[in-house]
Amino acid sequence: MPRASKSLSDEDRILWNMVARSTVPLKGAAPLPADPGSQDAADPAIRPAMPPADPPPAPARGHKVGRHLDRPTHEKLARGRLQIEAKVDLHGLTQSEAHGLLLSFLHRAHASGLRYVLVVTGKGSTSKGDGVLRRAVPEWLATPAFRSVVGSHDAAARHHGGGGALYVRLRRTTAAR
Repeated sequence: MPRASKSLSDEDRILWNMVARSTVPLKGAAPLPADPGSQDAADPAIRPAMPPADPPPAPARGHKVGRHLDRPTHEKLARGRLQIEAKVDLHGLTQSEAHGLLLSFLHRAHASGLRYVLVVTGKGSTSKGDGVLRRAVPEWLATPAFRSVVGSHDAAARHHGGGGALYVRLRRTTAAR
């Protein structure tokens, strides 16, 4: 079996740099020197196509946020009878970083013809209340930027992350109809 290519895509390199900057060395271990061959996320050659925008404002109170999955589909996903075809983890990202990554991920998944994906937001800190992303992501999915690819969404089953994750059903691509 041929080996996978060792080069990262521009998007993967940006994500990796965000993760690498958020790490802390173990006690007693010296931090590793920066790889001279790597490019920084500030390099214009690997910048995302669109700069991260501020997250959209929250809808007014009492406004219904998004459509929920129907019960049979939710149960099939929870029991593993429908396959979750991709997953994105937004832990540790700021709202603007998470918004950009989620939008990019969902558009790529939709373009690939995927139907069901898992979005992990995390549950948030108990001392600070609900997590910011946990509250914001369902609201984002109801905005026009996401509505073109998202059909519906709902909280995931406990073994898929429970309240800290969402099942997302993507709309069918026009070619699949």
